[in-house]
Amino acid sequence: MKIVKVVAGDAGGYRCEVTAKDKCDSSTFEISVEAAHQEGQADILSAFKRADAGEDEGDLDFSALLKATKKKKKPEKEEPEIDVWELLKNAHPSEYEKIAFQYGITDLRGMLKRLKKMKEVQKPSEAFLKRLESCYSVEKGKKIVMSCEVLDPNVQVKWLKNGQEIKPSAKYVMEANGNVRTLTINKSNLSDDAAYECVVGEDKCSTEVYVKEPPITITKLMDDYHVVVGERVEFEIEVSEEGAHVMWAFEDQEITKDKDSSKYRFKKDGKKHTLIIQEATLDDAGMYHAWTNGGHTKGELEVEEKELEVLQDIADLTVRATDQAVFKCEVSDDKVTGKWFKDGVEVLPSERIKMSHIGRFHRLVIDDVKPEDAGDYTFVPDGYALSLSAKLNFLEIKIDYVPRQDPPKIHLDTTGNMVSQNTIIVVAGNKLRLDVEITGEPAPTVVWSKGEEAVVATEGRVRVESRKDLSCFVIEGAERTDEGNYTICVTNPVGEDKAVLFIKIVDVPDPPENVKCTGVGEDCATIVWEPPKFDGGAPIKGYLMERKKKGSSRWTKLNFDVYESTTYEAKRMIEGVLYEMRVFAVNSIGLSQPSLNSKPFMPIAPTSEPTRLTVHDVTDSTCSLRWLAPEKIGAGGLDGYVIEYCKEGDTEWVAANTDLWEKQGFVVRGLPVGEKINFRVVAVNIAGRSPPATLSQPVTIREVVEHPKIRLPRELRTKYIRRVGDKINLTIPFQGKPHPIATWLKDGQPVDPKMVNVRNTNVDSILFIRSAEREHSGTYELVLKIENMEDRATISIRVIEKPGPPVNVRVTDVWGFNAALEWEPPKDDGNSEVTGYTIQKADMKTKEWFTVYEHNRRTNCTVSDLIMGNEYQFRVYSENLCGLSEEPRMSKNTAVIAKTGLELKQAAYKEKDMACAPKFTQPLVDRSVVAGYSTAISCSVRGFPKPKIVWMKNRMIIGEDPKFLMQNNQGVLTLNIRKPSTFDAGKYCCMAVNDLGQDEVECKLDVRVAIETENK
Repeated sequence: MKIVKVVAGDAGGYRCEVTAKDKCDSSTFEISVEAAHQEGQADILSAFKRADAGEDEGDLDFSALLKATKKKKKPEKEEPEIDVWELLKNAHPSEYEKIAFQYGITDLRGMLKRLKKMKEVQKPSEAFLKRLESCYSVEKGKKIVMSCEVLDPNVQVKWLKNGQEIKPSAKYVMEANGNVRTLTINKSNLSDDAAYECVVGEDKCSTEVYVKEPPITITKLMDDYHVVVGERVEFEIEVSEEGAHVMWAFEDQEITKDKDSSKYRFKKDGKKHTLIIQEATLDDAGMYHAWTNGGHTKGELEVEEKELEVLQDIADLTVRATDQAVFKCEVSDDKVTGKWFKDGVEVLPSERIKMSHIGRFHRLVIDDVKPEDAGDYTFVPDGYALSLSAKLNFLEIKIDYVPRQDPPKIHLDTTGNMVSQNTIIVVAGNKLRLDVEITGEPAPTVVWSKGEEAVVATEGRVRVESRKDLSCFVIEGAERTDEGNYTICVTNPVGEDKAVLFIKIVDVPDPPENVKCTGVGEDCATIVWEPPKFDGGAPIKGYLMERKKKGSSRWTKLNFDVYESTTYEAKRMIEGVLYEMRVFAVNSIGLSQPSLNSKPFMPIAPTSEPTRLTVHDVTDSTCSLRWLAPEKIGAGGLDGYVIEYCKEGDTEWVAANTDLWEKQGFVVRGLPVGEKINFRVVAVNIAGRSPPATLSQPVTIREVVEHPKIRLPRELRTKYIRRVGDKINLTIPFQGKPHPIATWLKDGQPVDPKMVNVRNTNVDSILFIRSAEREHSGTYELVLKIENMEDRATISIRVIEKPGPPVNVRVTDVWGFNAALEWEPPKDDGNSEVTGYTIQKADMKTKEWFTVYEHNRRTNCTVSDLIMGNEYQFRVYSENLCGLSEEPRMSKNTAVIAKTGLELKQAAYKEKDMACAPKFTQPLVDRSVVAGYSTAISCSVRGFPKPKIVWMKNRMIIGEDPKFLMQNNQGVLTLNIRKPSTFDAGKYCCMAVNDLGQDEVECKLDVRVAIETENK
């Protein structure tokens, strides 16, 4: 149980209850709330928690340590602590609500219950031995059982719920068992959360039942939002059950329908819960939370000023007197209004000047243009630091009254869109209208061309419009393909003039390319990318970056100011979570399309250093190291290890392995003899190298001489016995430095490699025989040598098999029903001592063999219990550790049991007298039964002749009453009573009578009324 932000109202008694099947246990405790100590020692971890990190909130943030320290405040005077409960006990009930509000008590119902219990004085009960518990807790839909013990087991009790009597039903089950009174509530719901009482006369005991709803978990978490001012925001979550209660909060303030209905809307659709912000403002930016009783999620809302995008700029105009001039522009927001200015003075509408706003288009129309209308015109949108300007040129018409011939002349206006002589820049998508004044007499012919191709169309996207003394070249919605050199050529009979214009189309740049993650940290990642292939005709100013969690659809901006480099380090990320990045390019025209998403990457940190690095072995050129895995591995896992070494005094470390080493042990080879070498081991994962684990002191590369020593296993120190055909595999470990030489001898001679296989390693020697034979038996000796030092170990191996049969089996004597046998031990004992013999006999008539003796240790025996008149033959098996011999040895002669004269005298048959008087072997037993449930009483009797049975109730013989069924099964007597009532109670007697006497037994039968009837 965790209480967040404890207030004084949380003080009181609490109960923890644990249930398992039909068992229950509980524990109660008290919580007292005291005022916080201002100068006390605060939780040092909470001081470094990030409070504004949103979804990337980490555990600790030590950035606060980098800020300037603040002066300590003067200690405030401590106010004396006030016991709220003492204050409430002494206050008038009308002041309870005021005091609760003053001291932060929110649970008024709980406060009043506790206050009532504090004021009550428990009186000793005269009716109850054990009262109800102070409170019970149950989950919604579960069963709860409340029980108490009364003094009188026959007393009737009443159960009350909130003062109203409870009637028995399928939901409420009341039981009485001796002194215990029980109330069971099945399938509890929220309406069962109430006060309950058990009433006995005028005495009563009470309790509280608290019904807990099962924890509601959040199955779909809240996403982050990045919007501009005025956009609609919908925070949506999904919970595990329909109809669940969800609490919404902004920062630390709860959002309620009553207080925030004008700004927020709440929507429920099954398991989906949505918080809607109709029009977001800058004040709405922050962290939003959603709580259920079993889960919590949060999402960050970022709101930025709305940017107005110019879709079509104003074009410069050149018009003649009395013509109409139309300035037109298009912006991204159709709700934006604005004002028109001429040379800095606002233009007011009149009969000749009209302004209109239709959708995203704003127009200024000037009819009957006059010379004073010429000037700079500007449109300024309301609420935005933006202005669109264009120039109106007035074309005067000169009339020569004297006819003359002039050569054609092109008069280019170098103002407006021209950035240099004869170069015009047009934003892609905008309209280009180039009005070129042409003079000459007679009127010249005008030809426009792009490269070698003439432009003759008078309609369409690219067209030429001709007027008197004016040629207009128009491009609607300029595209990149429209860029190039354009030529205007004018001719008349007098001459020719030509001008070349370069039209440059500028556009937003292409998206950046090859966005990828080159490195990660515990909460950061390094992202690089390549500039776009086409910069849109304008230099790249910088880039904007966005990131999102994999699987989410909400992108979060990482920078609002243009970032100039192509390498960016993203921070405030969560370790172990997959992220994706994308980048936008920015030039003077605008923002490019987003780049392709980077491959998913995961912020991870390198592991901690390996632990317990030790030297396992050293030779003249090698050093064997061992270590354990790092204590902290993290989400990046562990790819392997790098082992490095350097000479003492040097700073350059040399890697001993080219590829990552996965095991936790390594032998560094090729080391110089006698040098002191430092070693270190580094763990490597995708995040990079860990801190190194280093030996505390250098290692001298020199082999230590160690005497040879054979470690003979315990089971080989005695005779090693195996059967013929078994596999022999002996592994003998040894030690010694430098590596010793192992040699095997058999009976003092080197072993034959054709019979025995030997394999030696640096630490052991293996003797292997695939299939053992008797000739493999003998004494084997392992000799271990290092220069002039040696050690020896002897192993005795015996290979055994089954023995041969005994020799010279014969019958030496026969007397009565007995025969004496003797034999001699077998010639071949199977290379093992004979442990015994097995003797069998067979009748010469049946030829069936029967075992007489097993494991007989002597070479003779006596066979008894032979049958008169039969002839017997005998055979003997030898036995050793391998078992019985394959073949037995048959006796050379047989034993014949001779017949003698015998006479059978049969005794006269005497019939036994079985007559006896009746006697009950099992009496009747007193019974107590419930009315309406059939029962039976039983007993057993013996007697001969078979006795007559009589059943009686209260000494009255029970006749052919269909309510009673009498049975006699082999002397077991049963009286079945069908659905007895209280009338059937009494003494029952069973009497058995025959010619030799009589016997009887009796019992008492009690018939009680059902408990449910008593309760009613």
